[in-house]
Amino acid sequence: MTPPHALLAVRDLRVLIGGRHILHGVDLDVAPHGVTALLGRNGAGKTTTVRGVLGLVPRAGSVRLDGEETVALPTHALVRRGIGYAPEDRGIFAGLTVAENLRLAERPGAGTPSYALVHELFPELKQRARQVAGTLSGGQQQMVAIGRTLLNSNRLIIADEPTKGLAPRVVTEVAQVLERAAEAVPVLLVEQNLAVVRRLATHCVVLADGRTAHQGPAGGLLDDAEATRGLLGVGQGPLAPHTAEADS
Repeated sequence: MTPPHALLAVRDLRVLIGGRHILHGVDLDVAPHGVTALLGRNGAGKTTTVRGVLGLVPRAGSVRLDGEETVALPTHALVRRGIGYAPEDRGIFAGLTVAENLRLAERPGAGTPSYALVHELFPELKQRARQVAGTLSGGQQQMVAIGRTLLNSNRLIIADEPTKGLAPRVVTEVAQVLERAAEAVPVLLVEQNLAVVRRLATHCVVLADGRTAHQGPAGGLLDDAEATRGLLGVGQGPLAPHTAEADS
């Protein structure tokens, strides 16, 4: 089952890097509201799928954003069409202040940046505007990463492993950040922590070996212990500990 009127519709996405097939034909749909989770074991192809959607790696297949085919477009053209990206390493400039990090994310020609929205969702960023970003906590840095995607009039936010490497208390904080962000903009969330997925996602896509293994309502999967074990190899907690890998 796929969400009606998908905002992002990916069909037969294939990625070949260094002569190695990473994705073999991924299909996924992102709902026009709320959070869609992209799940899978380590090495399933989740981050490569995100990079393929964004044009950060050579790709083939179909990537339609709100009905428009974008697979031939470069990354900067996709950004202009309204895709915001919070990468798994957060991508903040540690030596710059919070305000400077946000200012760098302003998109020329996109109208007035939505600082009011960012500060409404994340008042802490306004309070810490002059603080050097490298001195923030992991959760606060994630606020900066997500806040940057909300500055412009984006139609979709892609958040890749936002809770990776964070302490349980901070994971809760980041989940709250994403929950608030999703009230304003649909989110495609790559996530290992099933408790976070259960809290946030209405729809999920599961990858296995570079292909789509499952797609449907998040509750339908997470409420089925046998299906969860079969597709992800786990029960209701986090997936297997994350390891650094190029094709995660």
